[in-house]
Amino acid sequence: MSHQPPVSCIPNTAKMSKAKKVIEEAKEINNPEIDLVDKGLSSLDEIPGLFSLANITRLSLSHNKIQVVPAALANLVNLEILNLANNHVQELPVSLSSLPKLRILNVSLNRLYGLPRGFGSFPVLEILDLTYNNLNEKNLPGNFFIMDSLRALYLGDNDFEYLPPEIGNLKNLQILSMRENDLIEVPRELGNLARLRELHLQGNRLVVLPPEIGSLDLASNKSVLRLEGNFWVPPIEDQLKLGPSHVLTYLQTETYKVLYSRHMSQKPPPPPQTLDKSKKASRAA
Repeated sequence: MSHQPPVSCIPNTAKMSKAKKVIEEAKEINNPEIDLVDKGLSSLDEIPGLFSLANITRLSLSHNKIQVVPAALANLVNLEILNLANNHVQELPVSLSSLPKLRILNVSLNRLYGLPRGFGSFPVLEILDLTYNNLNEKNLPGNFFIMDSLRALYLGDNDFEYLPPEIGNLKNLQILSMRENDLIEVPRELGNLARLRELHLQGNRLVVLPPEIGSLDLASNKSVLRLEGNFWVPPIEDQLKLGPSHVLTYLQTETYKVLYSRHMSQKPPPPPQTLDKSKKASRAA
């Protein structure tokens, strides 16, 4: 008869002491950058002294198992870069958007089903990465699209069927990624984003595009336009075989404007969902 070893209830102090050591060393040399990547962390409350380091500008917490982001994170008033990628975060605190200097926020590869009210009030946020979560147009807060300092918005691998027309308010946006969603329509207001240089729409359920997108500067060598993996009407599909720049030219023709108008008035049923998202890591319990 084999004896199973007793199950230990003692926390993994080796991993915690590594994190504690990082904090202590940062205090000693007044280091503004804290690297806690892949330290086996499940809670930030277990790291004594972290929230008292008001001088830190960069906090890297990616590749851990953090589920809760404490409101006290807002104490780090000089924080410019916060990386929470690849954790188990299910919600973010309202206080996060009060960080006065935060420029880059990466919460990709998590388990978010929504964002807190007031999330859009970041004063200087430039790059927001929410790739690979469970977000859609219904669970974005009302002020999400007032972040006019935003230069890059990554919403790929989520559950969007529609992109709200308020996207047109983000006048400084240069990169927009909506790849691998369930998009069946994008708004005309995308054409207002005059500074856009990268648009990723691949892997959705799109059939047509608003003619206004044709006026965007997405045809140069320095620009990126990804449209593959959709259900385009044959004329767009034909142009796409020649290259994305040909699609942009075609969108501006009178022939296409008539086709688009007819399609939008007829409102045919959207193409079927092709991606099984039930097994996504972001859906894990």
